[in-house]
Amino acid sequence: MLLRGSGEHTGDAYDLSAIVDDRGTGGGVAAAAALTGYANAFFDDEADFAAARDRLHAEIGGEALVDAAGVLAIFNAVVRIADSTGIPLEDQKAEMSADFRDALGIGDYPSTEGKF
Repeated sequence: MLLRGSGEHTGDAYDLSAIVDDRGTGGGVAAAAALTGYANAFFDDEADFAAARDRLHAEIGGEALVDAAGVLAIFNAVVRIADSTGIPLEDQKAEMSADFRDALGIGDYPSTEGKF
């Protein structure tokens, strides 16, 4: 919701379908491939995380890399905590996000069954 909302505020267009089916477009996000590679490497023990980090650093610079690391860390922590405690999505947020959750098929994931 934040990316969609910030895009509306700035006039930037983001293709949220890139979240589930990128097709190499990046959805309009600068350095999308490097950001995705960095996030994926964080969660994949077999991936070369240092190489992904270095690629991202080369594309976006040191300050933005620190921001990306912070976002990755907080999303990892908050989502895991919310999921493990069974916190439901608030009604207002469920209503605001229904259109893109449906378009992306998020409700079809086993972890979201019965939550919306």
